Amino acid sequence: MDPLPAERPSQVVPSRDGTPIAVFRSGSAAGRPLVLVHGTSADHRTWRVAAPLLAPRFSLWAMDRRGRGDSGDSGAPADWLIVRELEDVAAVAEAAAASWPGGAVDVLGHSLGGRIALAATALTPAIRRVVAYESAPVLRDANSASLDLAARLRAYLDAGDLDGLLATFMTEAVGMPAEDLVAFRANPVWPLRAAAGLTIVRELDAARSAPAIGIDALARVTVPVLQLVGSASPQWFRDGAAALNARLRDGRLEVIDGARHAAHHSHAPELVARVTAFLPD
Repeated sequence: MDPLPAERPSQVVPSRDGTPIAVFRSGSAAGRPLVLVHGTSADHRTWRVAAPLLAPRFSLWAMDRRGRGDSGDSGAPADWLIVRELEDVAAVAEAAAASWPGGAVDVLGHSLGGRIALAATALTPAIRRVVAYESAPVLRDANSASLDLAARLRAYLDAGDLDGLLATFMTEAVGMPAEDLVAFRANPVWPLRAAAGLTIVRELDAARSAPAIGIDALARVTVPVLQLVGSASPQWFRDGAAALNARLRDGRLEVIDGARHAAHHSHAPELVARVTAFLPD
């Protein structure tokens, strides 16, 4: 299979701590900016199926989160904090808003990217609405299965087995079926995802324990929020989304029939239809 084509960022946005965040712009020059925030282990390329469907209506700002792709990182591993990621999204949203005469912009986030986008609304008025796909904190026992998974992923990282780390993350944390994992491993994006092993471990730890992206913090979000989940995803995604939706001031929860955690690949037209319906011109 041919390798993925090389890309260069359209622009680099400095975050609040000076870290460069790469942005890849596409879509309609006249459309309201829509910031695209990928999930754990991914980079901006995860939107390669959905972005062309969004492009006729939106000015797309697909970012590489820190530690991935063309973006910088926090320095030493011990220097990374999840709040830096919130600041990154806020900085990109502010840059997008500055390019747009209509003011605040919208954000679409997948998985942890959506959770970070929700929390980033507390840092800036530049975000008007958020669409989050399977992004809510999951309601699982933090003292048993998730702690065991985190320990095993860290062991893979310490051993330098990034392939095993990513495969275990995708099957046990994301719920990817075995046949889908085989296809994913044959995709040229797999080595890029595996190379982000350090970010997988640190983000899983933060998702379980960081107050800044916990359900109490997210329940204080005041902008309109659309949560999307897939009917074929593990139950924990739907339960978490329902719990968060019950606490949001202006929330909506919708299900994409037949979709799993990667609906932006497998059910892109349905996902885009929900996004466009929720984001008025």
